[in-house]
Amino acid sequence: MTEAILSTKLPGGATVLTEHMPGLRSATVGIWIKRGSRHETPDFNGICHFIEHAVFKGTERRSVMDIAVESDRLGGNFDAYTSHEMTGFALKVVDRAVPQAFDLLSDMLLSPRFDEQELEREQKVIIEEMKMVEDSPEEFLGELFHAAYFPDHALGRPIEGTPETVSSFDRARTAEFHRAAYHPRNFVIAAAGQVSHAELVELAERAFAAREPGDEQGATQPEPNDAAPRAAAPILLQRKRELEQAHLILATPWPSARDEDRYAASLLGSVIGGGTSSRLWQRVREERGLAYSVGAAASGFTDAGVFQIYAGTSPAQLDEVLDLALAELRRVVREPIAGEELQLAKDQAVASILLGLESTSARAGSLARQEITHGRRISPDEIIARLEAVTPDSMQRVARARFTSGSLALGALGNLNGFKVERSRLEI
Repeated sequence: MTEAILSTKLPGGATVLTEHMPGLRSATVGIWIKRGSRHETPDFNGICHFIEHAVFKGTERRSVMDIAVESDRLGGNFDAYTSHEMTGFALKVVDRAVPQAFDLLSDMLLSPRFDEQELEREQKVIIEEMKMVEDSPEEFLGELFHAAYFPDHALGRPIEGTPETVSSFDRARTAEFHRAAYHPRNFVIAAAGQVSHAELVELAERAFAAREPGDEQGATQPEPNDAAPRAAAPILLQRKRELEQAHLILATPWPSARDEDRYAASLLGSVIGGGTSSRLWQRVREERGLAYSVGAAASGFTDAGVFQIYAGTSPAQLDEVLDLALAELRRVVREPIAGEELQLAKDQAVASILLGLESTSARAGSLARQEITHGRRISPDEIIARLEAVTPDSMQRVARARFTSGSLALGALGNLNGFKVERSRLEI
């Protein structure tokens, strides 16, 4: 695979990354900040997500309507999100509009107005967002479970915060956190498509030079939570009688985003519950008809990971679904993955990587996330080679290390119909 990726470190600490994709008339340009919810203290829980919303509410040069109109004029493909470890903003535009797109992004992130009335309105919007989560059993169980799984750690707190913390984010508190977190040293600027690296570097240098001297004075730099979380192994049963279904999570610690085992772990997770050909989908849904939604997924942080099996089923079938999930975990611990099944997982993973190469948004996002997580570019060729090198033995080694009796955690939400789980039942 031929790549045209360039990187420049600006004097203020920001990194500029570009990947030129010839033959396109589009480009995605974005700014990622090395700050997410794990970098918040409990009383600031939700501030990164709140700022992600608040920067759309006007700058010194643009009103709320100006931002909306300009975004639509550029194509309307504006993506913004907050995760545990970063916040991202990206615009997909036609190639000639890259300077305008970057001007809009940098103005929003470097010079937000933080009008008090607008902030109060946005507090209400985010609290309504929290209510939506509570009305979604799968998401609500996820938040309850994470709090129990990572107790007393920022990774266990909700990304959107709580009604109490969000209601406290007035102009002074919001601006204080923003001054420290949105410093150039925490910025990764990435673009992919029909882009000029030299042009983007010039645009970035001009934007940061335009900041008034002393912008960071008096701001306390929020330090990352360097302590790796200690995963608990809770059994969390939350009854909610008005629900028709019972929702189940079975979880265990997993390799982190930097762990060398992450490639074997990714394929192992795919075999267990990564698609319609996966073991869980076939056993639980196709063979038994016990659930409409069933599968497995992993979350990898810089220093920790968690693997979760999820299913939604009727309360009367909850025990059977749990037993089937446990049986699949015991199976991969005791029996190596067959060669044909492993090859299917590899083919699925490689296809996903290759298809992603056709998207400027996927490539720009990958550039930024790899810089933040690994401090370097990991090429698709390298990732594919690492996946192809995975063996049944390496997958079984991960399974035996991670699927242990003392590490399994369980969460359930709904009209549980007398459902109970003793720790001994979770033995592998």
